[in-house]
Amino acid sequence: MRRSIIISLVFMFAVCFVSTGLAQEVKLILATGGTAGTYYPFGGTMAKIWNSKIPGMNVTAQSTGASAENVRLVNKMEAELALVQSDTIDFAYHAKEAFKEPLKKLAAIAVLYPEVIQIVVRGDGKINSFTDLKGAKVGVGAPGSGTEANFRQLLDIYGMKKEDVRPQYLSFSESAEQFKDKHIDAFIVTAGVPNAAIMDVAVMQSIRILSIPEKKVSQLIKKYSFLSPVVIPANTYKNQSSEVKTVAVAAVLIASSDLKEDVVYNLTKTLFENQAELASAHAKGKDLNLKTAVKGVSIPFHPGAVKYYKEKRVMK
Repeated sequence: MRRSIIISLVFMFAVCFVSTGLAQEVKLILATGGTAGTYYPFGGTMAKIWNSKIPGMNVTAQSTGASAENVRLVNKMEAELALVQSDTIDFAYHAKEAFKEPLKKLAAIAVLYPEVIQIVVRGDGKINSFTDLKGAKVGVGAPGSGTEANFRQLLDIYGMKKEDVRPQYLSFSESAEQFKDKHIDAFIVTAGVPNAAIMDVAVMQSIRILSIPEKKVSQLIKKYSFLSPVVIPANTYKNQSSEVKTVAVAAVLIASSDLKEDVVYNLTKTLFENQAELASAHAKGKDLNLKTAVKGVSIPFHPGAVKYYKEKRVMK
């Protein structure tokens, strides 16, 4: 009798232990972007760090159509985390641009790195400025993407209409292939520098990245406050001997506002405590900085992130 009681207690303890272990596992989807962009590999790197450093954490980086799709996925809780451009977050949260209704189930975790608007043309071609794109076939990003929104912002500042060019709604990798095959004359990428798609093209043929004149940069920043001036250093890409002046938005890690505070706190804490590992695994990890992590975002931060930032005294 005593033996059977002991066996029963052991069995019950084992069941409770297993159940507790399963309950502690947290499965999250991180929406990123196309495989030729920066979001997908960077998101995969973050996921590996979280999964290896946080007990029970299971984050899966998922390739998507990037910013516009990502905010919708998070708002519907089809993804718990996402990488998104700062301008797209603003549009989604405040029902601007392509967003007819506000998406409010979004919360910021951290500003990660600048995403640079890069206008790629042929090195031996006649396109020397944005206005020279009139009549050209231009890869402008996936439909509804942050890159497409940046394309429209450039059109606005240059006093051009969408009909002035022949926009091709392509992902970064599709634009690169179409450009290499000479089916398009130029393409726009808003991503971290250097970008894999542009690097791929630069190895195959001569390219140039168009500079934006200072006057136009000032006009862009004045009208679109989420943009900031940036310089692409010389030799970032093959045969790019001069620096390029342009503008950038910010890549932001967001979460569903329904995600538990302790989960987001652990994600935020682990991300910054392992910044060196992130930087060694991906070039953009070098840009992650507590001082800039809470700047340039127009939506509320998640309480879990706020808790960490208050501990580090970067938020009051």
